[in-house]
Amino acid sequence: MRLQLMVWPEVEEYLKRSTGIIIPIGSAEQHGPTGFIGTDALCPEIVAEALAKEVDALIAPTISVGMAQHHLGFPGSITLRPTTLIAVIGDYVASLARHGFNRIYFVNGHGGNIATVKAAFDEVYAETSLGTAKHNRSDLRCVLRNWFDCPSVHEIEAEAFGEANGSHATAGEVSLTYFGYPDDAARVKGVGKLSPEVAPQGSFFDSDDYRRRFPDGRIGSDPTLATEELGEKLRAAAVKDLAADYQKFLTAN
Repeated sequence: MRLQLMVWPEVEEYLKRSTGIIIPIGSAEQHGPTGFIGTDALCPEIVAEALAKEVDALIAPTISVGMAQHHLGFPGSITLRPTTLIAVIGDYVASLARHGFNRIYFVNGHGGNIATVKAAFDEVYAETSLGTAKHNRSDLRCVLRNWFDCPSVHEIEAEAFGEANGSHATAGEVSLTYFGYPDDAARVKGVGKLSPEVAPQGSFFDSDDYRRRFPDGRIGSDPTLATEELGEKLRAAAVKDLAADYQKFLTAN
């Protein structure tokens, strides 16, 4: 169930049986010549939709813009400053906690968000520890899970792509978005072989340095290996792992 498509009495009824909610979080950044700019937000949405059905959970609106300053050398990329993202997450959590949600389960699609999201959680808990929270929320728990780190996902990617999966604009994440949006995939995936077929690996600093080192946006990947069929398998694998984890989280002390 998506929060945006519910009416408030339905949410009130939901809270009588569960205080858990899933929040997809990602980014709006380039993903090479064949990957959607919204890949990192679309992937957790696609996973969260199936996960919510599996565990009978509610899905909050996606936080679809994240920490992506290093991608600003490519048209279409959008970023939030770390302090802005921390504030956004804090307001999301505070709003939900005000209504009685106390198990906030973030499904993340962007590695660049991880440090900032964890800092946001520390800010949330600090309000309780310091006694500055506006209402009692001592039982509030937040957790971040990266769909791409699920063990079952790694197994499929290793078998299907090997090292050509890479670390940005990966064949796995592109497969998942192609499965979720096949009509749009048909528009962008027929570009032929990229050069080099597997992009170089390496590190970077700011956006200009990134664009210089990785001129087409990929890092270590060959996303032309992506298929809708593998995307469907990756979603099922992520849901299997995350469903068990979510159920444990609901009952955690």
